Amino acid sequence: MTEVSTIREGGHPHHVRREEIVDYQTYEDNRGEIRSGAMAIKAPRRIHVGEHLTFLFENHDTMRYQIQEIMRAEKIVREDAIAEELDTYNGLLGGTGQLGCTLLIEIDNEDERRRMLTAWLGLQEHLYALDHDGNRSYAGFDPSQVGTDRLSAVQYLTFDLSTPPVALGCDFPGMVLETNLDEAQRVALADDLAATRG
Repeated sequence: MTEVSTIREGGHPHHVRREEIVDYQTYEDNRGEIRSGAMAIKAPRRIHVGEHLTFLFENHDTMRYQIQEIMRAEKIVREDAIAEELDTYNGLLGGTGQLGCTLLIEIDNEDERRRMLTAWLGLQEHLYALDHDGNRSYAGFDPSQVGTDRLSAVQYLTFDLSTPPVALGCDFPGMVLETNLDEAQRVALADDLAATRG
């Protein structure tokens, strides 16, 4: 069995399975309630590190919401297209013992953003999650996201973790930052990490 087919069938305990996805019209009927639930789940998983870095950790429920939203926006009904969305979004969750997240580099001024994304080339190699023993787990990333002249403002990362994180940080030269997670954030990420192990 290939990795793709494993993911489609929900091979990892925290991945979204096909039977959990409804057609976009049925989703539309309940969208308000589902959206408000998803926002509540996302809230403790949105973690700011310094002024410009926002980590958006994803889990089964946030990914299911994302898939339903993209199906609604693009009116996707074909099974092969739905399977492709499942593959893509489940891939962002990572595998057993991994937390997946989207990193947003948020700089409002366009000129400054262009300048900083060039200056911060290589930043993705300096992002880490810290456990309660002080061990750093550096982010995994897809090299195809990284340009040769500047960083993308959106990065998809995974962290391989044996225990839940208590802080997130960056040790890029000239941008050394660390943010301790609050209780709600620690609990949310601990729950998500446990879910990857079934």
